[in-house]
Amino acid sequence: MNVVKPKSHHLDDKTERMLTIFAERRFQRTRANQRLRLALSWWVIRNKLLSRLKRVLDVTVAVIAIILTSPIMLITALLIKLESPGPVIFKQVRVGKDGEHFYCYKFRSMYVDAEQRLRELQAKNEADGPVFKMKHDPRVTRVGRVIRKLSIDELPQLFNVLKGEMSLVGPRPALPSEVAKYTYEQIGRLHAIPGITGLQQVSGRSDLDFKRWVELDLQYIAEQSIWKDIEILLRTIPAVLLGRGAY
Repeated sequence: MNVVKPKSHHLDDKTERMLTIFAERRFQRTRANQRLRLALSWWVIRNKLLSRLKRVLDVTVAVIAIILTSPIMLITALLIKLESPGPVIFKQVRVGKDGEHFYCYKFRSMYVDAEQRLRELQAKNEADGPVFKMKHDPRVTRVGRVIRKLSIDELPQLFNVLKGEMSLVGPRPALPSEVAKYTYEQIGRLHAIPGITGLQQVSGRSDLDFKRWVELDLQYIAEQSIWKDIEILLRTIPAVLLGRGAY
């Protein structure tokens, strides 16, 4: 029985030389490799330094803010208690960095049955995307309308900042039900620690559509720095006083 030998494919000289070069090539330390390693090392050090400086800024400002706003928080708690029965602080499960769940604190601005009434109001949702927004939400109390307009309802989140669950600046923490509807691009919002304020808060808040909201959050994550945080914190003051997009 004759064995049929496979036909040999002739390679031109140039191809053979290239194959020889690639077969014998070994990774060597070159100046390019050294620059790449140096750049990567600096990137890691910069991120760690940024993270630590951001934490120092968060804790320092949060402590000062709690001390300065404690009279406002005490008065708010009293008014909430006088207007409607129920707890003063409303805590709700939110999604933090990398999908971690935590309890987010707010002054209660709605009646205690607000969660149960949400389903019947879904048809009146004025926001696009997976979030729910309604300018004249009947579940909001009279005190609630005032503290929402002035963002006083967010003050208890300063304690979330002290616990390390939130930052002063970052994407707003989303509900698990909202995150379940996120697209691949929207999941990028979870790559940073959620914040009390952020680019979205100083750029229109609830007046923005959800697509623009996500774009601003991703822009912040890509550009975040201590100076950017300080800039946003300073821009938050007039945004809160004017109450644009707050409801």
